[in-house]
Amino acid sequence: MFLRKTLDWGHHLVKVTYDYMLELAARKNAMLFLFIVAFVESSFFPIPPDIMLIPMVLATPAKAYRIAGLATVASVLGGYFGYLIGVFGYDLIAKPILTFYGYMSQFDVFKGYYHEWGAWIVFGAGLTPFPYKVVTIASGVVHLDLLVFTVASVLARGGRFFLVAWLLKKYGEPMKEFIDKNLGVLSVLFVLLLVGGFAAIKFF
Repeated sequence: MFLRKTLDWGHHLVKVTYDYMLELAARKNAMLFLFIVAFVESSFFPIPPDIMLIPMVLATPAKAYRIAGLATVASVLGGYFGYLIGVFGYDLIAKPILTFYGYMSQFDVFKGYYHEWGAWIVFGAGLTPFPYKVVTIASGVVHLDLLVFTVASVLARGGRFFLVAWLLKKYGEPMKEFIDKNLGVLSVLFVLLLVGGFAAIKFF
């Protein structure tokens, strides 16, 4: 009974937050709210900025790339904040955040691969639905090279947001429903194809 109530409460909280983000997207100062959401999502906030970016682009297609650019900058800056949490506040801040969202097991696994695959891990998490905050914090904990972290973050977050903006600008409302249902799958496939391409170039 307690578990069911807890799950129901969690679902309600996420739903309320989601609806509120959509409401913010319709306001005049939506760009400011998008910047804030994209920033905090990279370090501790559970709702991705896509839920604001999508309705904003649909409402003002002419500003699609400006909106995507703002989301990219804010997300990368927020990633630096997550990185700093990992460097200076793992026990006090990072560990409670990861534990709260149930990401500690994922975090422990990723730590072991960071030194060899750090850039790909950041890139993959930044592009796909995998919680980007886990990777930004983990990058700080293991002191991943900051230039590598920056380049991977810019390419991944920029690639994701600009792709969404381009699709919505080109195809409009029908694309919104398609992206909502398939963004995760499309992102994962894109990463697999990209890694496969690099592997083919290297070995063949």
